[in-house]
Amino acid sequence: MPKKDINIFWYRQDLRLSDNPGLYNSIKNGATLPIFIFDDENSKEHINGSASKWWLHHSLIALKQSLDNNLSLYRGDPKNILTKLTETYNVKEIFWNRCYEPWRIKRDKKIKSFFEEMNISVNTFNGSLLWEPWNVVKNDGTPYKVFTPYYRKGCLNSEMPRIPIQKPKIDNLLLDKTNSISIDDLELMPENNWYDEMEKLWSPGEKGANNKIDVFIKEGLFNYKDGRNFPSGNNVSQLSPHLHFGEVSPNQVWYRSKTKEGKKEIKRDLDHFLSELGWREFSFNLLYHFPTLPKENLQKKFDKFPWDKNKDALKKWQRGLTGYPIVDAGMRELWQTGYMHNRLRMVVGSFLVKNLLLHWHHGERWFWDCLVDADLANNSAGWQWIAGSGADAAPYFRIFNPVMQGQKFDPDGKYTKKYIPELKDMPNKYLFNPWEAPKDVLDSANVKLGRDYPMPIVEIGSSRQKALEAFATTKS
Repeated sequence: MPKKDINIFWYRQDLRLSDNPGLYNSIKNGATLPIFIFDDENSKEHINGSASKWWLHHSLIALKQSLDNNLSLYRGDPKNILTKLTETYNVKEIFWNRCYEPWRIKRDKKIKSFFEEMNISVNTFNGSLLWEPWNVVKNDGTPYKVFTPYYRKGCLNSEMPRIPIQKPKIDNLLLDKTNSISIDDLELMPENNWYDEMEKLWSPGEKGANNKIDVFIKEGLFNYKDGRNFPSGNNVSQLSPHLHFGEVSPNQVWYRSKTKEGKKEIKRDLDHFLSELGWREFSFNLLYHFPTLPKENLQKKFDKFPWDKNKDALKKWQRGLTGYPIVDAGMRELWQTGYMHNRLRMVVGSFLVKNLLLHWHHGERWFWDCLVDADLANNSAGWQWIAGSGADAAPYFRIFNPVMQGQKFDPDGKYTKKYIPELKDMPNKYLFNPWEAPKDVLDSANVKLGRDYPMPIVEIGSSRQKALEAFATTKS
């Protein structure tokens, strides 16, 4: 590589070419070396989970192809790797899009200060959020803690999201042939191939993300507000992993969705979908302003909550063997596909923290390892919402009844029977409460409880009462 001034663009959670402010400005300002660093040193307990690593591996393959193979890869501490690159090449400027996880903010501040002291300019951009967390605050400068005023008063009264920018020309990209390693060297793929179902369902990468948007706008946006509650339907976008890895920007999703704005029949559906993008923003807002969100209860009264410590119950919940079919279907969907429908996330979460009285940390960790869309902001905020300990949380006494949830949101049993085939012949009348089925019904469905499918590990009524009594102790 000739000794000429170059720029480095550091890919992070923005694995795309289009609407990528950091990449666009780097290329605009000169020859660019695009790099990706798998940081397994600073991340600690927040290193990608197993399903997330699988996604990242395939997303990097797609990204490298879209860059005509001009993607240099490294593993380790970014400060050391970037320093070595500046010692090897005449680096004029470094570009990246900002990340908002507390550990990344801390790391990036140090890196930026270090290189600016070396007279190497560091340029950062917003490529991941519609609104910067520090820009959407209440009139007194404090952060919002409740979603509706945050979104309706804060976001929608703020500047409109940035218009997506075009894809840059990539005819002036460079490759570090000396120090770059291969994608396989990042060791992201698991040793055994439990991901077979995931490969059938997902297409990681920018192309796959754009296809998902097209399909959702065409087939899923109409009736989204109501239909998104039914897990067997197609009224969910499944864009969350693509957004997490930045294969598409929220700005692109926002404006492509709004192309349907003039159609009266989907006005309420579009408004609700855009508000779901707002929920994603709200989670990042909470994480930015309350960096202990992944570990500490936002409502401190929950610090004295009498959580149970039942390892056997936790294991059965993780495996989808609780004896409550809608809960078990959700947990098996998670294990098989790396994803879970949002309605089911609330149901299985409520069951863990309220019926089993197990700490939300257990759920947060399990989701972190199993979800392809595992995101520190969304995962932490979501679990605190379910537990009742968050800023804008569901009231603790809101305890989902898994039998009624199944009957209401999977009335034909299509979703449940897909993931619990051992109950495929159960009549819908008893599908969500098989322990109440008469013996002849169980026999005709070839189901013996305790052998083919477990008995409930906890009784709903008594466990609900126990949860309410436990919550009462936090008020003293």
